[in-house]
Amino acid sequence: MHYYYVYMLLCADGRYYVGVTNNVERRYAEHQDGKDPEAWTFGKGPFQLVYVQEFQWIQEAITWEKQLKGWSAKKKKALCDENYEVLAQLAKCKNASRHDRPERQQLSK
Repeated sequence: MHYYYVYMLLCADGRYYVGVTNNVERRYAEHQDGKDPEAWTFGKGPFQLVYVQEFQWIQEAITWEKQLKGWSAKKKKALCDENYEVLAQLAKCKNASRHDRPERQQLSK
């Protein structure tokens, strides 16, 4: 059985890189070697491997990878630190949702 992994690297410049692979050790070494000038991580090392999540199905791994890529650096850090309280706070919607907008409340009256 094959497994797939979503991983997160902390780059030397403090930014996060999120990727998916079937071999974390090999992929981490490739990032550290930094031989591909076309890669987003080129020149951003050294790296720290700060997060790994295992998946049985590649599609689930890709879905999680895409979700993480859309997160803020603060949310990524909270996940890596396993600080779920902060993560929950950061995940709360800060915008007025449709149900909270005054014009929606007036329409329903």
